[in-house]
Parts: sequence; C-alpha cells; structure tokens
Amino acid sequence: MAKLYIVPTPIGNLEDITLRAIRVLKEADLILAEDTRNSGKLLNHLEVDTPMQSHHMHNEHKTVETIVKRIASGETIALISDAGTPAISDPGFLLTRACLAEGLEVECLPGATAFVPALVNSGLPNDKFVFEGFLPVKKGRQTRLKLLAEEPRTMVFYESPHKILKTLKDIIEHFGADRQVSLSRELTKLHEETVRGTAEEVLAHYEKHPPKGEIVLIVGGKK
Repeated sequence: MAKLYIVPTPIGNLEDITLRAIRVLKEADLILAEDTRNSGKLLNHLEVDTPMQSHHMHNEHKTVETIVKRIASGETIALISDAGTPAISDPGFLLTRACLAEGLEVECLPGATAFVPALVNSGLPNDKFVFEGFLPVKKGRQTRLKLLAEEPRTMVFYESPHKILKTLKDIIEHFGADRQVSLSRELTKLHEETVRGTAEEVLAHYEKHPPKGEIVLIVGGKK
C-alpha cells in the first residue's frame, strides 16, 4: 500500500539503524533526504540504490503538494533527515500533516533520536520532561527563557557548538548558576562526551575546552 514512511537514521554510529529501516529504504519508490550528498554516503554504506530527492526546510513548502500527489497515485516514499528522526527539529512535519489531511497513510519507524540517550545519560529526572529544541536566536528568546525558568520538569534543548556558551550564560542569568545541567555532544561517535554539573561548572569547562559537534543540553527543572 502506498504510504509515507518516516525513517530514522543514525545520529553518528552507522550501526544504529534497524533492519526494518534498511528494508523500507530499499523497497521505497523514492527517498526524500535533507541533504542528498550526506545521505548518499549512508545509503551507499547500506547498499541502498533507491532514487533520492532533496527535501529540506528551504524547499519543503514548494515540494509538499507534488509529493502528496505521488503518494496518492500509488507510490511509497521514505523521508529521512541528516541524522535521527525526521520532524524532530528537522523537516517532516509539513509533509506529514499534508499527507494526513489527504487521508494518506503515514508510518513512523522507531529509531535514533539524539535527545533520548542525552536525557537518560543526564541523571536528571526523566519521568516527566519537556522538549524545547532550539531556543529562539533573537526575537522571543528572553521571553522564552523567563517562562522556562519556572518550569518544574527537566528540559531538553538542542544547540550548536558556536552558540552553546551564550546559551549556558543565559541559563545562569535566568535559572541561576547552581541549576543542574548535563551537556552531551557527539553522541554515538568516537569522541562522545557528557559533562554534568551546575550551569556555572559546565560553562567553566567549555570556556576552557571549546566544544565541537552536535549538542544536546539537558537542564533540570525548578525545585
């Protein structure tokens, strides 16, 4: 049956992909990839030769209608992002919503998502948590931080290495220097690292050791 498959891909270690995901990628009529060059390396490694098309945040508004029509006509399409599960701070939501609006079947496979191991590794309460993704860069940032300062649940943020020091300073300013945090970077890769402590301690560490790679920041809730 024609449908849209949401297929998680490894966030680092290429072994972190399910057998089912590989089968779906091989059997699909088309693979939508955030970056075809990046995904091409993974697909070559997996010996997947399914045709691939670019689908990212800059063109998804223009391509959604065409893709929906292809699925409606009987094609099976698999959506992947550069790493992890599509639509989690990555393209995917718009296409999923459009398919469902047309009564088309959408199926999301289980698989890698960066924030789950970071959350579990943190040692902070994870029975209840909120996923915030990337904080606003400028407009609305201060308002969001003031609101989250009162959040009692553990919070999950994504951040880039060149902005993480600013974010940690903002955490200290709005949440307090003693707020417990855990910073995980390069998850599943050779130089995977998790640093835990107060926001002040973690900031001091990374001021001396500038971080590289993708970052997940876990922040304890207000007690």
